[in-house]
Amino acid sequence: MSEPTNIVVETADGVAQVRLDRPEAANALNAPMWSGLRDAMRELDADPSVRIVVISGNGRHFCSGIDVAMLGGLQETAADPSPGHGAEKLRRRILDLQDCLTAVERCRTPVIAAVHGVCLGAGLDLVAACDLRYATADASFVLKEVDMGLAADVGVLQRLPRIVGEGVTRELAYTCRPVSGTEAAALRLVNGVYDDAAALTDGVAALAAELAAKSPLAMRGTKYAITYARDHTVADSLDQIATWNSGALISADLQEAVTAYREKRPGVYRD
Repeated sequence: MSEPTNIVVETADGVAQVRLDRPEAANALNAPMWSGLRDAMRELDADPSVRIVVISGNGRHFCSGIDVAMLGGLQETAADPSPGHGAEKLRRRILDLQDCLTAVERCRTPVIAAVHGVCLGAGLDLVAACDLRYATADASFVLKEVDMGLAADVGVLQRLPRIVGEGVTRELAYTCRPVSGTEAAALRLVNGVYDDAAALTDGVAALAAELAAKSPLAMRGTKYAITYARDHTVADSLDQIATWNSGALISADLQEAVTAYREKRPGVYRD
């Protein structure tokens, strides 16, 4: 990438570590980080050797939301002698920011969020776009936008109800109250909770390694099918998975999985 994005990517043994790297600002998402995250997810999506992605934050916090200076810049985007033209420019910018986070959901590889410290505003939008979420017990999740005088607009209000339910989403959005990692687990906002950041890192690393050892073709197909079913009817979704498996069922992965099971050994799959 031609300019610093404060997004660090490291890949080893089929697992890509994507780290928000602006710790001096609690990993607040400035403009280069939004586009940098999208670019990183596109590159990882295109790399067949990447089987699992883990997103975390460097420093004391996961993410403190959108950078305040950038938020002010969005108002400048709408400045135009013609209100209609200004509104159109702002809408296009919002759609672009949405796409930066949707790139996480669009990635064919399962994505795990590892959250410690603060996960505020746009940080929660980001983790809602991930497949799995894990946190420290003392992590703090806050859907903060109403207290900032706006409605969240980059994905959390659309994705969170599918994760924790409509009632919980409404309460969190209206009150903007902090939710600890422990409560987040009870609400099913996160899949699991760890005592501290070190335990979180180790636990997520072990899970990522376990998932990376599975058939990548099966994992990709499963992720796509679940996301597709969320947005379509049961009939459409059954048709989709039938089409997918008409190709996947004749793959070498199925034969290898059956053989490995019979031989009581781990399967070995191509990227």
